[in-house]
Amino acid sequence: MAIGILLAFLGGAFVCVQNTFNANVKKKVGVWSTTALVLLLGFVASLLAGLVFEGKTLFHFQAEPWFWFSGIIGVGVVASVTQGVQKLGPSAAISLVMISQIFFGLVWDTLGWFGLEKVPFTWQSLAALVLIASGALLFQLGPKSTTNRTTSSDVAQTSRV
Repeated sequence: MAIGILLAFLGGAFVCVQNTFNANVKKKVGVWSTTALVLLLGFVASLLAGLVFEGKTLFHFQAEPWFWFSGIIGVGVVASVTQGVQKLGPSAAISLVMISQIFFGLVWDTLGWFGLEKVPFTWQSLAALVLIASGALLFQLGPKSTTNRTTSSDVAQTSRV
């Protein structure tokens, strides 16, 4: 269990760093170039790691065919979170991503969607979601950055004036 907790924290750190980097890349090349770059590099890195650690078994797909398309969902993840980080900042955007993941995870667990085993909805689950969302809201009510966040459309409008 301790390794699972450590890996989850590590994954959270990776998500935050990746999306901060992605937002900075997006400032220079746009959302779709950023998304293509991120997913292409992720594909290459995953393919190489898979070949090293799993060998030929890397290509033995056991999942139902419709799960194979989760990479397409990754396009939406990278595009939306990258833009959210640029517009809101890393802490606000990642807080909202976290709340969204917990909410939808709770819904999908409760309904048993996507091949998950049904987990009964409890008042503790609802209380945890409300507490986490409240904590994220309190966090966002704290001091704000004095720098203005700009978007490529803001820059384009300014340069036309």
